[in-house]
Amino acid sequence: NDGKLHSNVTIQEIYYHANAQTMSTTYPDGLEVVQFPNKQTEKFYPNGSKEIVFPDGTVKHLKDGQEETLFPDGTIVRVERNGDKTIVLSNGQKEIHTAQFKRREYPDGTVKTVYCSGCQETKYASGRVKIKDEAGNVVLDEKQMSPQHAASHGKCQLQIFPKTDKN
Repeated sequence: NDGKLHSNVTIQEIYYHANAQTMSTTYPDGLEVVQFPNKQTEKFYPNGSKEIVFPDGTVKHLKDGQEETLFPDGTIVRVERNGDKTIVLSNGQKEIHTAQFKRREYPDGTVKTVYCSGCQETKYASGRVKIKDEAGNVVLDEKQMSPQHAASHGKCQLQIFPKTDKN
């Protein structure tokens, strides 16, 4: 012992906001925790990220313009900075929402895509492909695609032109 008195005291600030009935606690490492009367808790981290725990058990993480929400039923929703959204459902299905399309992927391998034009494409695990135009009319229904046709049927090549009197 060097004869000096050492203290490991952690100093934190706690404020109670009577009007809002919230309690705000700031820790020495910069973490701020706000507790609301409805049992919602928000954590503000020094790195700029935020975590919200809702009364129903839902947890939302926000960092660098991205967010991820975990729901009590196991569903996960991720939103990227550009607005693209991925939803992973507890039943194994996955949805992807972008400005160009909405896609649902099923556990059996089936993928259904609805494009912003209104056209729909369904690719089945068997290899079958069905395409509908924006009016819901089937314009392609191939039971089995040849590997060559599948290769030439790129993700972004789906362009269905409405029928006119000329075609």
